[in-house]
Amino acid sequence: VQLVESGGGLVQPGGSLRLSCVVSGFTFSSLYMYWYRQAPGQQRESVAGIATGGTTTYGDSVKGRFTISRDNAKNTVYLQMNSLKPEDTAVYYCHFNRAGINYWGKGTLVTVSS
Repeated sequence: VQLVESGGGLVQPGGSLRLSCVVSGFTFSSLYMYWYRQAPGQQRESVAGIATGGTTTYGDSVKGRFTISRDNAKNTVYLQMNSLKPEDTAVYYCHFNRAGINYWGKGTLVTVSS
């Protein structure tokens, strides 16, 4: 099983980034996918989730700014991040749970700074 995130980088406040996570080793279309993030010295927190049918959920701090989506043909989940703030700086991870086992990628670093 592999989850590989990409798309992080340095962006100015107010800017945008799109993160991608490619999943292999599972039937992607059957997975409820999540994006989490962890800032330095902070606990990992849930950012967004997307169900197999496309229903989405968001953390309060990102509602209206971030959009999660999926492309089952590409085994990929995306996180479009707009109006980025310095407090969005974190390592972003994609995640799913299957049969009680948590699967994580290695993460991609997003830094929001002028």
